[in-house]
Amino acid sequence: MSAYACVTGRFQPVHEQHLELIGMALTRAERAVVGVTNPDSSARRAEATSRHRHTSEANPFSYFERLTLLRAALRAEGWEDRVMIVPFDLTRPACWPEYVPLDALQVVRVFSEWEREKARQLREAGYRVWEVAGDPASKVHATDIREAMARGGDWTTLVPAATVPLLGDMLAARTEVTAP
Repeated sequence: MSAYACVTGRFQPVHEQHLELIGMALTRAERAVVGVTNPDSSARRAEATSRHRHTSEANPFSYFERLTLLRAALRAEGWEDRVMIVPFDLTRPACWPEYVPLDALQVVRVFSEWEREKARQLREAGYRVWEVAGDPASKVHATDIREAMARGGDWTTLVPAATVPLLGDMLAARTEVTAP
């Protein structure tokens, strides 16, 4: 068993498949590290294998908001003491070991070419990588959650229950800011 296993993602917003992957990481390590990618707007770049991941529309929640949501979800799972959350800027591989030790096992669920590319980059940086096969037909798309939020649809069943009130407050605050 490794000391650490790491799961990286944008968590825009966190959903049940994210938590499932963190749970899998905890089966392989004493502690998990959640690396929040695209931690700020300067960390975004276009990727040939994922055309949307750098856009503002695909990144509506700040690092602080995602940290708040992740902490609530982890607390509800009882994992708060076993998981730490760090920024993980994919555009700066030379800095990755400053946030996640090189001996950590990187856990990547592969649904598409983007995840295969991320796994390749992590290996190239010196990490061991556990690629978990993902079924594209059953993938939860955060895009669907964000679209439901934008159109006033029911998004509450698509995210962990512990995050629903927080997300509701975040969305209400945005509406207040944009209202005349």
